Amino acid sequence: MKNPIIIAVVVVVAIVGIGAYILSQNSTKSESMMVKEDTTMESKTDDAMMQKDTDNMEKDDEMAKDTMSDSRYVEYSKASLDKAGNNRRVLYFYASWCPTCKPADADLEANKDRIPNDVTVIRVNYNDPETDQEEKELAKKYSITYQHTFVQIDSQGNEVTKWNGGKTDELIAKIK
Repeated sequence: MKNPIIIAVVVVVAIVGIGAYILSQNSTKSESMMVKEDTTMESKTDDAMMQKDTDNMEKDDEMAKDTMSDSRYVEYSKASLDKAGNNRRVLYFYASWCPTCKPADADLEANKDRIPNDVTVIRVNYNDPETDQEEKELAKKYSITYQHTFVQIDSQGNEVTKWNGGKTDELIAKIK
């Protein structure tokens, strides 16, 4: 008789154990779902915050573009030349293939905050595939014979001074 009692006890313990296991699994799933819901809500909040940050970054980019248009080192356009009319203006005739222009361009870009506030350096494409007719006319007007030439002009567009080569330090020293 001991065998049927032992078997009955083992069956009861097994049933209780299986039941407890199933309950613990349901509890874990429930907690997992609650965590998942919390995570989803946090994710939605994070998404909303990231969207807000993205919107703010886009506004910052627009402001930076506006600031860049007031920069002391800009790409040539008729508008940038006209906008700089109240400043001392220096035309920098640049060629993308020029081995001396590239380091000078990088130096000017890196040190544009050192260029005096009342000076605008305007990078003009010289003899590049990107050179447009206006830039060719500027090169002709100022008798530019090769790239890496700087020409300071007055408010009427008359040449003040001209020099070849140099980086930020030489630019600052040569501006009149």
